[in-house]
Amino acid sequence: MGSILLFLSVLAIIGAWWLSRQGLASKPWLEQGTADILPEANATPPSKIGLGIFLAVVGSLFALFFSAYAMRMQLPDWRTLPIPAILWLNTAMLVLSSVALHGANSAIGRGEMPELRMGLLAAGISAMAFLSGQLLAWRQLTGEGYLLAANPANAFFYVLTGVHGLHLLGGLVALGRTTEKAWRETTTEPLRLSVELCATYWHFLLLVWLVFLSVLTGWAGEFVDICRQLLT
Repeated sequence: MGSILLFLSVLAIIGAWWLSRQGLASKPWLEQGTADILPEANATPPSKIGLGIFLAVVGSLFALFFSAYAMRMQLPDWRTLPIPAILWLNTAMLVLSSVALHGANSAIGRGEMPELRMGLLAAGISAMAFLSGQLLAWRQLTGEGYLLAANPANAFFYVLTGVHGLHLLGGLVALGRTTEKAWRETTTEPLRLSVELCATYWHFLLLVWLVFLSVLTGWAGEFVDICRQLLT
């Protein structure tokens, strides 16, 4: 349960930081300025608010999954399955995808269209490599006899990685549209919002995956134990 609380705390901190960046906590009736400047000029786009709400819901969903995982593994019929080595390569691909989108987002501020296009392509290719690697991990585990219904640990692994993969696959649809638009536009400014939303979504999915990997390997529990020892 400690790792779940840690995950929720991280989400809350990131959410508060994101809201402060969007100016949603501001009090326009207390701000001074000329009367001819409309508040709507700096208003947060509805798509950003929608993404924030969606990520809060998805984060809660994964938190419930992790909580159920932590409680279920305490029962005697739990048999921990081995971690396929390819998961580390998959993690590197997802990190690379997130970094590439961050670079693409930065390229917009500099007006670098070629760099933006390359960043979007690299992010998409790396994300597809991650999903392909996840399928290979499933194939490896099933080939070794770790079937879905054989043990609760197996079921949780397949369900959690499957749900995470579906969310990434949905993000690839949006990323594909943004990439296609990047080849039609001549300037980076029209792509600013789309790329920023994709980058935010990718960073979130990377965080979720890293938390799941830490739970799967037992690092989360060890980290929580260390924190408890330091606080007592």
